[in-house]
Amino acid sequence: MSQQTNAVLPQGVTASDFAAAVNKFRALLGEENVLIKGDQLTPYTKIMMPRDVAENTPSAAVTATTVEQVQGVVKICNEYKIPVWTISTGNNFGYGSAAPGQRGQVILDLKKMNKIINIDPDLCTALVEPGVTYQQLYDYLEENNIPLMLSFSAPSAIAGPVGNTMDRGVGYTPYGEHFLMQCGMEMVMANGDVYRTGMGGVEGDNAWQVFKWGYGPTLDGMFTQANYGICTKMGFWLMPKPPVSKPFEIRFENDTDIAEIVEFIRPLRIAQVIPNAVVIAGLLWEAATCNTRRAEYTSEPGATPEHILKQIQKDKKLGAWNLYACLYGTQEQVEVNWNIVQGALKQLGKGTLITEKEAGGTEPFDYRAKLMTGVPNLQEFGLYNWRGGGGSMWFAPVSQARGSECDKQYALAKDILNKHGLDYVGEFIVGWRDMHHVIDVLYDRTNDEERARAEACFNELLDEFEKRGYAVYRVNTQFQDRVAQSYGTTKRRVEHAIKRALDPNNILAPGKSGIDLENDF
Repeated sequence: MSQQTNAVLPQGVTASDFAAAVNKFRALLGEENVLIKGDQLTPYTKIMMPRDVAENTPSAAVTATTVEQVQGVVKICNEYKIPVWTISTGNNFGYGSAAPGQRGQVILDLKKMNKIINIDPDLCTALVEPGVTYQQLYDYLEENNIPLMLSFSAPSAIAGPVGNTMDRGVGYTPYGEHFLMQCGMEMVMANGDVYRTGMGGVEGDNAWQVFKWGYGPTLDGMFTQANYGICTKMGFWLMPKPPVSKPFEIRFENDTDIAEIVEFIRPLRIAQVIPNAVVIAGLLWEAATCNTRRAEYTSEPGATPEHILKQIQKDKKLGAWNLYACLYGTQEQVEVNWNIVQGALKQLGKGTLITEKEAGGTEPFDYRAKLMTGVPNLQEFGLYNWRGGGGSMWFAPVSQARGSECDKQYALAKDILNKHGLDYVGEFIVGWRDMHHVIDVLYDRTNDEERARAEACFNELLDEFEKRGYAVYRVNTQFQDRVAQSYGTTKRRVEHAIKRALDPNNILAPGKSGIDLENDF
């Protein structure tokens, strides 16, 4: 059997110890499930961040198919003090993809753990393994004629509910706050123990997927965006497919409309007249999903000029802001809420209302309607073609759902992006009372000068937004330690104390969310 190991070693691990660990991985998992050669590791080095690929190159990747194998991997990693970075489907684009957070970490790839363990059509619950994708789950529901609806992130088909929920991702249906809809996790701890949250620890209990709390401290949230355990099963709730879904769009002509739009939509969201997360997408977001900048508008470097933005808006029949929402229920319920929405819009006195009938299956309305009605698609990946070159970083500050917040954030973000020669490609997502301002910092990763500008831009966005009291809720692996600073030292001390107690050898994803026993703060 080959003793070959990759040139990249885990931090603090000798070549002989690593070779011994690789042999134990092979004995546990089979040689085909232990990847150490350069070409085998290429899929795990495709990053969209501006840093050099070498900083996120793994020493190896291993694939497990059972909980027992995950326990075995953890045991080997403890023995040799090898750090392991776990992924589910590995499609966390814009936030780090499948690459490890630090150079030399071993990837534990769970994509082969892809069983749909249970779907309960009466209680509307699911229990799945981490490798299950939204497309797989959607196909299962369709093939078995189960009238339940999924909620997922925008580039949905190849992503999965476990990974997305563990990173506290969001979707576009009434069940769009994914962690809120999670119910029961199975975690492999750093010492190899299997821990089930909620009711899962009670032998013979059948309420694991219906009652979130169990007895004593409720720890589910502690495992999200963290490195305290490896999730091998997750339960969550699914929405019954309604008799009627009515997706619609409202186009607004001017940048300056944004504050009034949010003031118009907030009371409708809080009252649940509009029950799903409302997207207010900027002009370039909508243009970029279906068009390319170089081919259609300009190949000039720098931010897209204002006169071209106006031309895009006219040519593509887009608004400066494009609001998407959906109504759900019986025909009678939808009609009542539709009348309320129309009345509120009439009172606002601006905006062009568009339904599926007027949109006629055109993009971007069509893919937005699919997101809001639980049909997975990949249309939003078109964003990455706007500038080309494979560079993308999501910047996602959270604030109160107030129009005044939008005015301040939009002006600040656009100024910073344009200053660095990049476009404002953003949208506001109005939740129940919060608002996510999601910006895709798109740039050409093949251009060293543009990479440097993008990195400087992202740092400035973090700094300037933090000065004004805004912090992001999620970030790519290059900036996770920087974002952890925004939340203060007390929070970090608590997180590190938990890490020392649960993972004293610091083997589980060191550096995730800024939690790393090797680094002081």
